[in-house]
Amino acid sequence: MELRQLNTFHTVASTLNFSRAAEALNYVPSNVTMQIKALEEELGVRLFDRLGKQLVLTTAGKRFLIHVQSILDKLDEARSVVVQENETLSGTITISANEVLCAYRLPRVFQLFRSLHPGVRLIFRSVSNLELKQTLFDGTADIVFMLDEPILSTGLEVEPLIEETFRFFAAPDYPLAKKSVLQEEDFHGEVFLVNEKGCTYRTMFDRSFEKKGIDTVNYLEFQNAEAIKQCAITGIGIAFLPEITVEAEVERGDLVALPWQNPDIHVYTQMLWHKDKWLSPIILSFIEAAKEVLAIKDINKSR
Repeated sequence: MELRQLNTFHTVASTLNFSRAAEALNYVPSNVTMQIKALEEELGVRLFDRLGKQLVLTTAGKRFLIHVQSILDKLDEARSVVVQENETLSGTITISANEVLCAYRLPRVFQLFRSLHPGVRLIFRSVSNLELKQTLFDGTADIVFMLDEPILSTGLEVEPLIEETFRFFAAPDYPLAKKSVLQEEDFHGEVFLVNEKGCTYRTMFDRSFEKKGIDTVNYLEFQNAEAIKQCAITGIGIAFLPEITVEAEVERGDLVALPWQNPDIHVYTQMLWHKDKWLSPIILSFIEAAKEVLAIKDINKSR
């Protein structure tokens, strides 16, 4: 078993895609496939299942990944002891987040980090909020970003960043957009364009409406913010979204914010990593870059 095979396995497990792993490692795809096959033959187990075009870790692969992650962390730790302070950082870091943060918060973080450390391979995976924490326990991500209520966890380190403001948005000619003040009864019978159930802020949205006794509304559920925005622009209904996702549409006049506050909804962009993970110089540098770009705020002070 070779170290390069372990590194290749870790990269494939992080990307769940042979071609993207090959690109990250500067290999040809056939080289990656060959290394994984050799590793599986040596271990006598399948590490990945190929379900059509989708690649998933097997149970054995998930168990193996935990140990591989530990080995690579120890190697990075050993390397950092002897590396010169002025030596250019190199290696790989894997980041996961949902599609909203990927599109609207993280690009500037990635840009700054890449400008500081061009020799570091940066791997990103878009993952649903429900699966993000597990990627840290599985070892498939070094750092994750979440949109959620303040997170309390004994197994994870949580760095709170920005409080995200959620509003109702509609097309300028939408009937409710013409009102200067809205009451609960104005929403009865309206169509709301929201994320699917299970999403944290969808849960808070439902809870807020139940608290106010608003239970005669209709829902259209979507998997991403872009679909919600486009349907709101055409006048189908009222979009429930964080302000960061609609800044361009509001500036162009395609959407307007309705005069309604959501005081019961407190959602934050938060950065997480496993509390037992050794923070390599690469990871520490990325954490600092994220703090610099996203302007850390104290949750307790921001309320």
